[in-house]
Amino acid sequence: MIQSDIRQEELRPYFADLHIHIGRTEQGNAVKISGSRDLTFANIGHEAANRKGIELIGIIDCHAPSVQTDIMRCLNRGEMEEVAGGGIRYKDTTILLGSEIEVRDPGMGAAHLLIYLPTLADMQEFTVWMSQHMKNVELSSQRIYVTARELQSEIVSRGGLFVPAHIFTPHKSVYGSCSARMADLLDLDHIDGVELGLSADSEMAGLISELDRYSFLTNSDAHSLAKIGREYNVLQMAAPNFEEFARVLRREAGRHVAANYGLNPRLGKYHRTYCKQCESIIDEAASTAARCPYCGAAKFVRGVMDRICDIADRDAPILPDYRPPYHYQVPLEFLPGFGPKKREALLARFGTEMHILHRAKAEELAEVVGDLLADEIIQARTGNLGIVAGGGGTYGKITKI
Repeated sequence: MIQSDIRQEELRPYFADLHIHIGRTEQGNAVKISGSRDLTFANIGHEAANRKGIELIGIIDCHAPSVQTDIMRCLNRGEMEEVAGGGIRYKDTTILLGSEIEVRDPGMGAAHLLIYLPTLADMQEFTVWMSQHMKNVELSSQRIYVTARELQSEIVSRGGLFVPAHIFTPHKSVYGSCSARMADLLDLDHIDGVELGLSADSEMAGLISELDRYSFLTNSDAHSLAKIGREYNVLQMAAPNFEEFARVLRREAGRHVAANYGLNPRLGKYHRTYCKQCESIIDEAASTAARCPYCGAAKFVRGVMDRICDIADRDAPILPDYRPPYHYQVPLEFLPGFGPKKREALLARFGTEMHILHRAKAEELAEVVGDLLADEIIQARTGNLGIVAGGGGTYGKITKI
């Protein structure tokens, strides 16, 4: 039964992370093979609401029938409830039901796409359709054997939202491994927003003109509970639900993405071009070389920054007036000396990571973890920390201040 919400037009900011995987179901069935075993539907809701302080989350493996069974269990136990406007509520957090799907059109590389649907019933019906075009609908991020535009049409007809995932990463993304132009793969009129990914920011994306019309999302792509909220958004809207999220992406009636919080792109694991043979990250001066300047090998993992420079149709980025600020914020787990004990001590004092990252004062933090780490947390709020760039699947690192 869907609970009635009091519809209010008063807008306020909500924290949102719209790309979180299921590792296993409650019965132990694998969904995202590389995901943590404790990354279940119920655990994600608990982590987001009680520890992260994130009010809207997207779980993008809800197409799996075994995950849908878990969702039904949560509803039947009274732990969660469906809400008007679309989504499932746990405490003060609403879960959007999504799926990450791989497409590979003829003559192109693979790309991952995110879709979101309003209700569990909508997702269950979509699963029936998808199972006719997919080898294993129980697993995450599987290839669907229809064209990308056919998938788009199906989502539009079901009242869903369509968001290309981590659009610049070198493996399985629209720009990173599929095409130099999104229009070659997708109908641009049936895209609701785009996800930048961990190795890019708004300014980098501003070098590509066909992205100007879309709202940008910065999401965690979490494969463990700890990674939830490593990138997130602030959404200005009336309530955390599917309908309001759709209005945010379309910038309707004052709804909009108010801020993107993401890693400095240099911390992303695919930011720089990487030589597989000598395991070197190739710096800016040598990134356009045909061979590795260190060992002479010709096999690279092309970095996000270098790929964007290759396909850019502008010499300088253009950011539309509606583009929100992009804040470089370092997740707590990246800070040197920040371990599980200090995390638990901070959570015991301040409640959630969002409170720690946004509201706690330096002197309050110092009372719990000491002056040095407190200063690092404050510096992390503005990204004002030393960074060693990442590449080739290895995250960048924060250096001691």
